[in-house]
Amino acid sequence: MQFESIKKFPVIIQIILALVILGCNERLDSQNGNPDTKLDTTIIAKGLIVPWEILWSPENELWVTERGGKVLKINPETKERKELIEIQVTEEGESGLLGMALHPDFPSTPWVYLVYTYTQASSIKERLTRYTYQQDQLVDEEILIDNIAGNNYHIGARLIFGHDGKLYMTTGDAGNTSLSQNQASLSGKLLRINPDGSVPDDNPIQGSYVWASGLRNSQGLDFSPTGILYSSEHGPQSDDEINILEVGRNYGWPDVKGMCDNPSEADFCSNNNVREPIQVYTPTLALAGIAYYQHSAIPEWNNSLIVTSLKAGKLLILHLDEQGMNVVKTTTFYDNDFGRLRDVCVSTDGRVFIATSNRDGRGSPKSNDDMIIEISR
Repeated sequence: MQFESIKKFPVIIQIILALVILGCNERLDSQNGNPDTKLDTTIIAKGLIVPWEILWSPENELWVTERGGKVLKINPETKERKELIEIQVTEEGESGLLGMALHPDFPSTPWVYLVYTYTQASSIKERLTRYTYQQDQLVDEEILIDNIAGNNYHIGARLIFGHDGKLYMTTGDAGNTSLSQNQASLSGKLLRINPDGSVPDDNPIQGSYVWASGLRNSQGLDFSPTGILYSSEHGPQSDDEINILEVGRNYGWPDVKGMCDNPSEADFCSNNNVREPIQVYTPTLALAGIAYYQHSAIPEWNNSLIVTSLKAGKLLILHLDEQGMNVVKTTTFYDNDFGRLRDVCVSTDGRVFIATSNRDGRGSPKSNDDMIIEISR
């Protein structure tokens, strides 16, 4: 029954029927930070346990990692949910099953890349692995990079394939700030990796995965169509950052927080090829997932970065200049309407999907949490 067909009923019955229809579709009312953009929000999945990564697959489905170790596949139309694997991980604080990427030729090349933490000799470590997707299961794990320094915080690990066919992976400083500037360590870095796990011959340091350094705890990663790589970065008590990650560049941590805006930072930046952020936030919002948007479905978001925030519970739209190198305007949606927002992805038809993170030990979960919510016009 649609709204037009209920107008023949008395007003009170119309209201009740309208509420029933909305309930069946699991529509969500929410505060819209921009009255010129009218959005619909629909629950796609609920009752999840700390979804960390959400991806749109070539088969028009959502792939999801839960921090406790599960990989799920969800049909956004039917809401059907399949568990592909449950990995034994060390889930402690911010650690667990984290980033995920599908091979660029998926499903023809059925490789799925995952990052998770494990315990070795009472220490938390991090590894990059590759699984094979076969009959709705992930099988035949191959460990590609092992024994990366880990911890129960500052362990952010996003994965994405670039236009060059290489896999890019962020690592946090694992609570040891000196690792970010240590070129012998893989922590606090952006890594560039061949699909088979080997080191690309054209990386800046021969035999090293390190592509860029000086990161603290990167939480989001996405490419623009022209190949610009954007990331979001958790600051300490100040200076959350939006960065453009470039080969061989240093991003300053722990010697620089945010911009190179005091004498000691300016000296470090000048001597170490530091690239300043394109946007900083003080106080911090705990920026998380990030997605570049370019689609006619929501045209006013074109050439923008969609960024989720955990602490602030906001969805930020960072409008970029024509070259994509600077933020020229910001609009904000969903001011804590859904609680903590962890990740975001965009479908091929321009719909946006966000994942809440209210069961991560720092939120106030409601009965439906955690959720994946579809945003559309």
